[in-house]
Amino acid sequence: MKVIKTLLVYRRFLLIFFTPLLLLPLPLVIRTKEAECAYTLFVVAIFWLTEALPLAVSALLPALMFPLFGIMASKQVASAYFKDFHLLLTGVICLATSIEKWNLHKRIALKMVMLVGVNPAWLTLGFMISCAFLSMWLSNTSAAAMVMPIVEAVAQQIISAEAEVDGLEMTHANGATNHALELDEDIDECKAVGWKEKTKQINGYSNGSAHAVHTVCKIEKEKETSEPSDTGRKYRNKRDHMICKVMCLCIAYSSTIGGLTTITGTSTNLIFAEHFNTRYPDCQCINFGTWFILCIPITLIILVLSWVWLLWLFLGFNFKEMFKCGKEKSPREQASAQVIKEEYNKLGPMSYPEIITLVLFILMALLWFTRDPGFISGWASLFSAYPGFATDSTAALMIGLLFFIIPAKTLSRTSNGENIVFDYTPLITWKEFQACMPWEIAILVGGGFALADGCEVSKLSEWIGSKLTPLGSLPIWLTILISSLIVTTITEVASNPATITIFLPILAPLAEAIHVNPLYILIPSTLCTSFAFLLPVANPPNAIVFAYGHLKVIDMVKAGLGINIIGVAVVMLAVMTWGVPMFELNTYPSWAPAIANRTGL
Repeated sequence: MKVIKTLLVYRRFLLIFFTPLLLLPLPLVIRTKEAECAYTLFVVAIFWLTEALPLAVSALLPALMFPLFGIMASKQVASAYFKDFHLLLTGVICLATSIEKWNLHKRIALKMVMLVGVNPAWLTLGFMISCAFLSMWLSNTSAAAMVMPIVEAVAQQIISAEAEVDGLEMTHANGATNHALELDEDIDECKAVGWKEKTKQINGYSNGSAHAVHTVCKIEKEKETSEPSDTGRKYRNKRDHMICKVMCLCIAYSSTIGGLTTITGTSTNLIFAEHFNTRYPDCQCINFGTWFILCIPITLIILVLSWVWLLWLFLGFNFKEMFKCGKEKSPREQASAQVIKEEYNKLGPMSYPEIITLVLFILMALLWFTRDPGFISGWASLFSAYPGFATDSTAALMIGLLFFIIPAKTLSRTSNGENIVFDYTPLITWKEFQACMPWEIAILVGGGFALADGCEVSKLSEWIGSKLTPLGSLPIWLTILISSLIVTTITEVASNPATITIFLPILAPLAEAIHVNPLYILIPSTLCTSFAFLLPVANPPNAIVFAYGHLKVIDMVKAGLGINIIGVAVVMLAVMTWGVPMFELNTYPSWAPAIANRTGL
């Protein structure tokens, strides 16, 4: 037993030591550049999947191994680690930093929930919509961490209100009177869990969120909260427990689903866009606007079907009760409404920094949409002498720089009204930006680009494509389904960025080999990489909500399996219907390499 325990303790070290050693015969026996590149790819892929080393550290291995194998010069490899993607990421993180610092995210979330209503079913939908909307512009992890404390407060207040109702009924039964139902005004006391957001770079050694790919920022002022624990948690009845489960799962899943909508919504989308534009520079069809038009229906359909699935699974889906008009609000619903209203009132009127952040947020979105919308000339046409020079990162960087320039405070007067005091502090500082910047993701993506470049230079991608041509005999929908199911399965046990980084250099040559538009396979595979819904450790939002103590692993597995099926089905529907005319998926494009059709298709 001691030997087994020792091996378990040193399992990461043993994996790091033996993986390169056991794979070493590959480059030694098969002395080709393809074999040497494959050796590097296998070592990095195994380290990414097992997280024996932190993801960013593993991503640096191509910079070490490619020059030693003579595949690429060190300068060539180094240039792959900083691309247009990193500039886009910088601009987006500037926006996210300001949104979180000035609490604009909380105002948006609470307002959207107030508009939806307080019926448990509608309340759940409201939280899902608000969390999904935030996730379009912020990291999935940040969106879940921001909204979850509000959800927990509402859930606990519902349980508290039900107890008050029971007490009121008992009092009436004993002949006493109680003039009003007193709701707990102290929101903090009814929170079972809160989160003190920390600057934490999630790495391969983190426990409970091992596959985290984003950073939870410490931009808000530190919140005094209690640690997540299920000790002493009481539910009046099974329905109360089911409501808590549904609300937790709706946040975990909607934060991931919302990220599908925009190119900047999740790292997998960004990795795909940069890899695609690098491999196919003549194609200008993938930008913020086209991706949004393709994915907004996908997001809405998955969101609604997921809502129905979660309600049916845990609460039962009663249409008659949900759509009954003029029904008086129950004490449960009144409690929820009061919690949300009080939380919103605590924010006070919109401050000057919130207004400026909102304006810049809208301006950035407009610049992305109008750069090259396709059906009309965008603002990029003003620079027609330099076609393709201005990208989405140009707009993101321009707005991002403004956050370091625009002052966070307006002119103010002293008490006597004579002297004007101006304290110049920008909307965000460099330290705040650094705390929010996911450096691990930046290096990880760079490592993926280096691997992709190495596969091209060594001709490994061409060799893989030639071996995959038998798949051309299968119907195209079956090929897409197989690739989507493979990435959906692997992403449950590996980080999303690592999964998409591994598969993009494989799937692109596959599409070329079977003479199919690469977008036909790459788009569904990219979207399905985000479908990590089964396990608490599958992605950070799952881990965050699981830590609140309402859920068991089996709850997440049952719910997540249904969401996975819904997600894959909707993505397949999208690429087979409205995606076809958008990107002309039925034809092999001129911007893809002209490869002879070996399969006779």
